[in-house]
Amino acid sequence: MNDNNYHQQVLIVGGGPAGFATALMLAKRGWTNITVLEKRPTADYYEPDKSFNYLIDGRGQKFTDYIGITEQLPKNGVASTDFYLTKITPDGNRKTLKLPIINPDRKPAYWITRKTFVNLLYQEIEKNWHDSITVIFNAKCVEINKTINGESKLEEIKAIAEIENGEKIKFQPFLLVGCDGINSIVRNTLKKWEKPSSSKFEMNYFPSPSSGLRYKILTLPPKFPLDEKGEELTKSEMAYAVRSAFKDRKNSISLGLLPVKDPDEVRSANIITKPNHNIWELKSGEEMHDFLTKSFPQLSINKIVSSQEAERFALTEGGTFPIPQYCDGFYSKLNGESFIVLLGDAIHSFPPDLGQGVNSALEDVCTLNDALQQSNNNLVEALPLYESSRLPDTKALIRLMQVGYPWQYNQAPIRQKLWNINFLVRLSLSKILPFLITPPAFFLIQNHQLSYQETLTKAERTTRILYAIIAILLLGLASRLG
Repeated sequence: MNDNNYHQQVLIVGGGPAGFATALMLAKRGWTNITVLEKRPTADYYEPDKSFNYLIDGRGQKFTDYIGITEQLPKNGVASTDFYLTKITPDGNRKTLKLPIINPDRKPAYWITRKTFVNLLYQEIEKNWHDSITVIFNAKCVEINKTINGESKLEEIKAIAEIENGEKIKFQPFLLVGCDGINSIVRNTLKKWEKPSSSKFEMNYFPSPSSGLRYKILTLPPKFPLDEKGEELTKSEMAYAVRSAFKDRKNSISLGLLPVKDPDEVRSANIITKPNHNIWELKSGEEMHDFLTKSFPQLSINKIVSSQEAERFALTEGGTFPIPQYCDGFYSKLNGESFIVLLGDAIHSFPPDLGQGVNSALEDVCTLNDALQQSNNNLVEALPLYESSRLPDTKALIRLMQVGYPWQYNQAPIRQKLWNINFLVRLSLSKILPFLITPPAFFLIQNHQLSYQETLTKAERTTRILYAIIAILLLGLASRLG
């Protein structure tokens, strides 16, 4: 690639973690004239139904190390090594424990809210790379076309974005980057262009016990009271699991609160249920407030859930955990010096079971960076290398999502108990026979030095060994009985 191409236009659709990370990576590599389109109004915009907490682990920190912001994570997040959970039963009893599911021998991961992490990336752009990167907020890509240059007869990309006042902006990038999520307009455009000759941009779907579960997020005040008198307040760096007084499957819920660093930040309480739960039938604030009051007698709902929040919560549609999915195509080269590449949820999406959504997206960016490094920024060589390097890991990740920790939402208590037994057996045997048995995939995936392929290979090897042990035991029992 000619160095002059560095100064042609790069258009990134999507200003979430993958989009901002890609922009920063390209800018650090010397690329300029990079534009990021983001539909939200600001980098730190608070959306109640998207107020996720990320766990930035060693995989995600490969990227933060690269751009030099890893030291910002402990300042803005809570370390996994300090992860304490308080369970609150309906009678008000509270029990605090340090969860053993975090491997203390691995690099600390950090719980950080989505808006805080995205804003960290944006502040890095504004501070050090504003000459190379332009971010346009309130901008949505609405159309992507390929046209033929009248003089050169080569294909070119034309993209149209609509901004807040209805004005439309046209772009003609030589590199179009799709970081626009599961319903990516970039990937869907490529899918349309490729039909019927190829299905490489079609998503491949795989069943999972957690896909299809629905969630809502209830916004609670910072430091809200845990008792009627208000004598004990929640701690920002503490996680909470508040259990419902209802026991039947269609009414029982839990409030799950992950830790936040800022003691003055609002708390997001996750409610995850099956699609047929009664909470989805409540359509008014009054009904919802009454339901929450009866569900959580241990909390002073009147003091911590306003009528406005109850109304908003009742009317919101919430979200649904996606089916684990990926596409085989990560890039496209037009008939000319124009390229399209996909990263993040645009190429792989799955439920949040293993906390790998943001980390896998940041690792996508690192893999693309490695490919550009190996090819000296030659996109003709780099993009096929990125795809061939990343696709096997993506397939392994999707498989891990099916078996890693899919029953954690209490959606099927019996299956959850069986899964927990399997988890504890693997964990115990891995300590007794570490040369033969590996820990559960949930632990393995915390080792960022293992690729997703290596993690899956180790987990499947242990499964085969356990099946063999069970078969030997059954044969021995049968011979004795015979």
